[in-house]
Amino acid sequence: MKPVLRKGQLTTWKDDKGFGFIRSSDGSQDVFLHITALKETNHRPQLGDVICYQLTVGKDGRIHACNAFIEGVVSEHMPITSSLAIEKETFKLKAKSSLMFEVLLLSLLPSLGAIHFALTTFNPIFLILYPAMSFITFALYADDKSRAKQGRWRIPEKRLHLCELMGGWLGGFIAQRRLRHKNRKVSYQVVFWVIVAIHLIFWLDWLFFGRRLVDLFISIVSRG
Repeated sequence: MKPVLRKGQLTTWKDDKGFGFIRSSDGSQDVFLHITALKETNHRPQLGDVICYQLTVGKDGRIHACNAFIEGVVSEHMPITSSLAIEKETFKLKAKSSLMFEVLLLSLLPSLGAIHFALTTFNPIFLILYPAMSFITFALYADDKSRAKQGRWRIPEKRLHLCELMGGWLGGFIAQRRLRHKNRKVSYQVVFWVIVAIHLIFWLDWLFFGRRLVDLFISIVSRG
């Protein structure tokens, strides 16, 4: 009989010991998961990850998860059945389409503003700054995640936020979605979205209000 593919959420994970427990989707049982059951993956499990797995009985007589993978980050080299491959590709396509739409939506106003700025001032600074800083910020996110996995000194969050403020926020957004890094820490997300809002308001003001909002803000600050 073909093993049944199950799905559940990782509710307990001890990274230093390499094991945890999956709460099955129907809530009927908690299944033991060892890191060795996750084959060919470079993503360390995190609480809240959705795990796809099959069941087996371990040497200790307990029900264990086997042939497991984290939904959305399964390796290309992992041996899986055709049905799993279809499920994996479907998930990847949906995730990619969703990310492309979100990036397009977020970048629309800044892109129009940067083009308008270049045409009216003959200064392409923003057309250069946004792509360059986004690339640098994405690279810093990737480096910080690698440092976290290796237990090395981390990149200060203030440095990441500074790069986002200087125009790299879109690269930071893509890194959060693609690398699954810094996307769950509430305090970090609050500062990140404040930075995004600052950029969007600036371009909204530039395109539609003739810098009246910016001048008003400067006058209020100067009075205070």
